Order: sequence, then structure tokens, then C-alpha cells
Amino acid sequence: MRKRFILLGILALLVLSCSAKDQNPFFSEFDTPFGVPAFDKIKEEHYMPAFKEAIKLHDEEIDAITNNSEPASFANTIEAIEKSGAMLTNVANVFFGLNSANTNEVMQGLAKEVGPMLAEHQDNFSLNGKLFQRVKVVHSKIDELGLTVEQRRLLEDYYRGFVRGGADLDEDGKAKLRELNQELTSLGIQFAENVLKETNRFELLIDKKEDLAGLPDAVIAGAAEAAAQKGYEGKWLFTIQKPSMLPFIQYSEKRELREKIYRAYFNMGDNNDELDNKKILSKIAALRVKKANLLGYRTYAHFVLEENMSKNSDTVFEFLDKLWPASLQKAKEEAAELQAMIDEEGGGFKLESWDWWYYSEKVKKAKYDLDEEMLKPYFVLDNVINGAFGVATRLWGITFEEIKDIPKYHKDVRVFEVKEANGDHIGVLYTDYYPRESKRGGAWMGAYRKQSNMGGKMVTPVITNVGNFQKPTADQPALLTWDDVLTLFHEFGHGLHGLLTNCTYPGQSGTSVATDFVELPSQIMENWAGEPEVLATYAKHYKTGEIIPDELVEKMKKSSKFNQGFATTEYLAASYLDMYWHSLSVPVEHDVIEFENKALEELGLIHEIKSRYRSTYFRHIFSGAGDYAAGYFSYMWAEVLDQDAFQAFRETEDIFNKKLASSFRKNILGKGGSEDPMVLYRRFRGADPSIEPLLRKRGLI
Repeated sequence: MRKRFILLGILALLVLSCSAKDQNPFFSEFDTPFGVPAFDKIKEEHYMPAFKEAIKLHDEEIDAITNNSEPASFANTIEAIEKSGAMLTNVANVFFGLNSANTNEVMQGLAKEVGPMLAEHQDNFSLNGKLFQRVKVVHSKIDELGLTVEQRRLLEDYYRGFVRGGADLDEDGKAKLRELNQELTSLGIQFAENVLKETNRFELLIDKKEDLAGLPDAVIAGAAEAAAQKGYEGKWLFTIQKPSMLPFIQYSEKRELREKIYRAYFNMGDNNDELDNKKILSKIAALRVKKANLLGYRTYAHFVLEENMSKNSDTVFEFLDKLWPASLQKAKEEAAELQAMIDEEGGGFKLESWDWWYYSEKVKKAKYDLDEEMLKPYFVLDNVINGAFGVATRLWGITFEEIKDIPKYHKDVRVFEVKEANGDHIGVLYTDYYPRESKRGGAWMGAYRKQSNMGGKMVTPVITNVGNFQKPTADQPALLTWDDVLTLFHEFGHGLHGLLTNCTYPGQSGTSVATDFVELPSQIMENWAGEPEVLATYAKHYKTGEIIPDELVEKMKKSSKFNQGFATTEYLAASYLDMYWHSLSVPVEHDVIEFENKALEELGLIHEIKSRYRSTYFRHIFSGAGDYAAGYFSYMWAEVLDQDAFQAFRETEDIFNKKLASSFRKNILGKGGSEDPMVLYRRFRGADPSIEPLLRKRGLI
């Protein structure tokens, strides 16, 4: 009888288990248009069971490869590894995509649990000595196997990946590496969470109309709506989300309020409270030195840059040093110009960092009769989106058709099917452009599914573009600043990289390229945004439909080099700061403020300009995986490439030259990381890139 009850209990558990799996969308293929994630069915409680099952399945797949009795070959080892872990990739893509774009406390709590689990799982893979032996055997025959270029690159990537992942360490070294990876993962998650919470908690609540002096009507209306949504009726709310903060520091006549909101921004993570990031980032930097040393590298920068176009930190510093003197001199001239404006007005104070936006806007208005509020009415978000789409259509014939009946994770999201000129399906693009508390700041591109074509089975991409642009109000649509327009085109360029890739292996497709190459496809798109014939397609006044006048376009062109000393200097300062943190060779924790101040003082950064990111909220390098650690310079490195590449179009006197566009798609967008990036660039351009187009664009020569 007792055995019977036990059997019944086991059967009941099995039924419950099967039922739970049946109800979890991750345990089967998504039954959705184009197989996009079932956002309408995925719930927070689905993630942990899915992660655990996916890790278990991946372990079983790796065990099968490792214990295969057949001699190691490219097919049964390298390709088999590349095919493994499909469920885990699917779950992770959705979870981490939403944890950035639409998070909550439950998701953040899960991230803290899942991060260490995935770090351990990755270490189990990377430190699998038996599996590495099979990879070694195949790699030793690399010249005998008759591999394609893609296959050879994949084999080399896996071999280097195992070595860089610690597979050659002894058991003691492997144990130390596991501990480091676990701790780095947890600290990176905490850093990012602190920045998000810090961003959301600051409120500048204004209840006197006189404190709104100087602010444009649209900015005031947006602040009133933001206040009403928070229950502050009859007041005006400003935050340190960029769409709220930047107009305030550009136009507010209340200097003390400009200082207050700006200080709140640049003190993020540096308030000596529960959200303080100083100890966290100092520990991250020290642990990265330990990791680099353990793997045989002098610094973390040496470890990272080995895989990039730049190859080593000497090359990076040499590159930055070429740009810094001219940029700093230009910034000093600009600061003097702003101080002259202050003195002319009888201000009686020295220019400070929180004054820069306000007075640069006034100087630009005086010099060029141009300010952001003259331009914004012409940059309606929907029109700008269509303008970006139109550029891609003219270059490659591809089209974008909005899909309404498809799962979305938030009401603000729009979804588009991307097609070839002949109607063939390319992929799906999600766009999500309004700020909210559940979304981290900034703008980015991501992939819910990457393109691949293994074994002749084409998997099409599902790509996302996310931003934080000003929301529409009751009286007007969402209007963008010129910087917002460039940001949208930029992220769309990343999106095209993910959509137009044509690779066999998912690990090489789309943006799976060196950090200092990945920004080329995004930044080159910014060039088309400002071309007069492109502006005419999307820059239309939201009230009248009038195309932006030629005189305004001419003013934009004349002012394009204005404030470039500031823009270049604040960016380079952040790039140096990143490199200084990751050029440490001794694993010692530093006093963050002392370290940062000393670094920037040695550079000679003027006090009127802050580094674009201070260490305590430098998400690019300290949050999550720190994808841009020792790599923030990449935006400028890629700007050399993008300016040189766009120059190729200019030289033909046709910015939509079909032959060049086809070559760019085939050799840059289509190849992903399947070949060496400099080889790909030379194949497109026919020569090495020149730095001169960049210097001319920024007015530095």
C-alpha cells in the first residue's frame, strides 16, 4: 500500500512538472509571427525554471560532444559546440533584453540570482579541459581541413576563447578564476542597478512659475504632464533622465537650479549612501587586474585589446594622444567665448560645468541665429524613423512594414517586418523610444534572435532599437533634438548590422565583432541624417508639414563644428579614464575620487568641462559584463572609419551610390565577425582608413 502511495505521489509530481513546462513559453518554440518572443505570455516566474532547464540541456549537449567516441573533427566538435545551448541563448536574450528595457524589482532580483548561475555555467564550459583537448586536436589540423574562411575564423575564435577563458590554467588557477568571475558578475549587476535607482529617485519639483524662466513652452508642458503623472498637480517635474535634464540646463535662466539638477546627475553613485558605487567599481577594477594577471596579461586592457583592431593599449593611447591637444585647445577657446558672454551680460561669475549648455546655446544663437528650439518642430519622431528607413531603402532596396498584431513587451513598442526589394523576409525590428522608470538610460541595439544559416537552415534575426527620447504631450507629437536624430540613426545603423548580416554561424553574425569595429555601421548612418536631400524626406514641421527651409539647413551646416572642442574633449576624457582604470597592473583597490581627479588633472582637463561619464555611473565599463571596458575609445576609433567610409560615397558625388552601397552591405554589414575587420574594411575601401576626414569634420584641422 505504501509503495502504491509513493508511486501515486511520483505520478502527481510528474503531471505537475509537465503542466508547468507546458505553461512556460520557453519550453517550446514560440508560436508567434516570425517566431518572435511570446512577450504576451512570458511572466517573471517563467525565467528561473527556464534558465535551470536550459543550463541542464546545454550541459548534456556539451557532455555528448566531450564524450564522443569518434575522433574530434570540425563538424562533431566545433560546429556541435556552436549549435549547442540554443534554449539558454533564447532565454538569456529575452531576460536581459527586458531587464534593460522594461525591468522591475522582481526582474532585478532574478538578475542577481541568474548572473552568478550563468557565470558558473560559462566557467564550466570554458574550463572544461576534456572539451578543450578536442578543440586543440581540430585546431592543430587547421591548415589540412580545407575550411572556408568562416569555418577557419570560427575554429580560431573557439581555440582563443578557451585559452582566454582559462582552459590552460592548473586546477588551482581555474578555481581562482571561477571565484573572480562570480564576484565580477555580482558586482557588475549591483553597479547597474544602483545607477538605475539613482536616476529614478532624483526629482526637481518646481511650484513657482518664475522658476520656469527661459524654458520653452513645450518643455514646460512636458514637465507639467510628468508632474501630473506622479500626482504633483499644478507643479512641474524635471529628472536627470536626459530628455528632461538637457533642455533644462540648456534654457533655464535659474542658474542655481541648473546647478542643482546637473550636480544630481554628475554625483550619481557618489553620495555615500546605499546606492554609492565607489567601492563597487574600485573592487571591479582590482578584480579585473587579478583576472588579467592570472591569465598571463599585465593589465586588463592588454587582455581586452588583444581581440580588437587596436591590439594593444599603446596603440590606443597613441590614438587618443593625437586628438587630445587640438581638442583641448579648441575647448579652451570655446570656454573663453562662453565666459565673454557671461561677462558681457554682467554675470559676475566664472563659467562652471553646469553653465556650459546654457551659454553655448546662447553663443550659438548669437553666432548662427540658431538654437535647438528652432529645429525641434521639424524633427517629429515618426518622421525621423521613416527618414532612417528611407535611407536604407535607397541604399539597398529594403522595406519596413509595421506589424500591429504581434506580441510586444510594452505599449510604447512598435514592430516592423523588414523585407528585401523582392518581398523576401529579412527579419523583425522592434523600436522602443520613450523613457520610463523601468528602462535604463541611454540608447542601444539588441538582438532577441541572431541570424544564422547552419546546415542550410536559415534563422532570421529579431532586432531591437531602444532609446530615451522626449514623449509626446497633449499638444504636440514627440519632437527630437538634433542629437536625438543622430542617436536614432546611430542605433538604426547597429540594427542594420544585425538585420543584414549573412553568416553561417550565430556566434559570428551581426554585431559579434571587435568592439572598435562595431561602431562603424552605426556611426556611418549619422552622416546620411544631415544630408540636405535626406533632411527633405523627414524634417517636416509638425504643424504645417513644411520641409525644413534651406536657410535653416545652411545654418545647421555652418554651426556643425560649433562646440566640437567641448564634445570631443568630454568624450576623450572619458576614454582616457576608462583606459587608466584598465591599465592598472597591481590588484589594489583605489580611492575613486582621488584616482579620477589625478587622472583628469594630469590630462589638463579644464574645470569647466567634466568627463562625459564619471566613474561612478560609467555603465559602459563597469555595469553588467562591462562590454566597453578598455574600449570606450572605440566610438572615436570607429569615427575615423565612418568618416573615411562616407568619404568614399562623397568621392562618387552620389551618397546613394548603388555599387558602393552593395559593397558596404556585402563586406561590412553582411560579414559580421566572420573575417578580420581590417581585411573587410580594406576590401570595401581599397585602402587603409585616413584620420583626416574625422579631424576636418570636428574642426580640429
